[in-house]
Amino acid sequence: MRNLAPLALLTLLVVLVVAACGGGGGSASLHSSDVIVVGGQHVSKDDLNVMMERAKKSYETNKQKFPKPGTKEYIALQGQALTYLLQRAELAQRAKDIGVHVSDKEINDRVDLVKKQSYGNDEKKFEAALKQQGLTVDQYKTFEQFQLLSEDVYKKVTGNVHVSDATVKAYYDKNKAIYKQAQTRDVRHILVKSKALAAKLYAELVAAHEKNFAKLAKKYSQDPSSASKGGKLTITKGRQVPEFDKTAFSLGTGQIAKPVHSGQYGWFIIQALSPVRAPSTTPLDKVKASIRQQLEQTKKNEVMTNWINGMQKSFCKPGRIKYQAGYTPTPDPCAQFTATTAATATK
Repeated sequence: MRNLAPLALLTLLVVLVVAACGGGGGSASLHSSDVIVVGGQHVSKDDLNVMMERAKKSYETNKQKFPKPGTKEYIALQGQALTYLLQRAELAQRAKDIGVHVSDKEINDRVDLVKKQSYGNDEKKFEAALKQQGLTVDQYKTFEQFQLLSEDVYKKVTGNVHVSDATVKAYYDKNKAIYKQAQTRDVRHILVKSKALAAKLYAELVAAHEKNFAKLAKKYSQDPSSASKGGKLTITKGRQVPEFDKTAFSLGTGQIAKPVHSGQYGWFIIQALSPVRAPSTTPLDKVKASIRQQLEQTKKNEVMTNWINGMQKSFCKPGRIKYQAGYTPTPDPCAQFTATTAATATK
């Protein structure tokens, strides 16, 4: 089940799809029970209490002391919660504006999926986990509704993003070095700390025509990644310590080198098991799909960011957001836009 950590996760999905300020239709008057009015939507003190209780439970789970009211830590935590609630209220309005709606069935299906995947459809375990987070089932459904709305808004806003074949090829051509593989070869080696032991093992290997290499590697090698495999590994040019790299790629196939010293690791005894494989380049058709996915994701994030910024700027006009006294988040989510407006006006 998703869990909100003390501070960071109270801003659930903020970066992805939601803005601290945004569009929104009309406005409404504050009620005594409100902490914020966002456009025409009221956010109540009860909503804030749910968030703070969930944060408190998260602190308890992590064995952290929950900050006392009035402290800087408590004010910062409350600001995170208020910002999240502001975002949730705004998302509900903006989703409606662009034709996105989450049905009760979708919410219930998501909750059922969580129960199935995390709790084996055990209702008691599910409700116990909610209680540990300071939530009722209905409160948890509200969080899932926000999650679903966020996902659907993202899909709606970025649905027309497409990257052409020409753009994919241009990226491939510009970044071809990424898709180049250096020389490789198969080797086996024994790593020991002592020069004397390295000399002894080398002499034994030469005398036995390398027949005992795997046995000696398993017994003596200090390289845990290869010792159990008899010292075998595939190496890529330029990715080993210089002394190892130079020796390993200069050997003839089957040849064993005299012990090579690396100040960082110790003494290597290296044998080449295969010829050096020539450098190669992965063809475009092998990486085309992954490049397209990468470029489309980048473009989607740009489109989403622009959509959010436009929404923020619009919604931060006077009167669109109203805070109850003592409940304005610090920093004010709209400060960046009012500062920009002021700077523009003085030019």
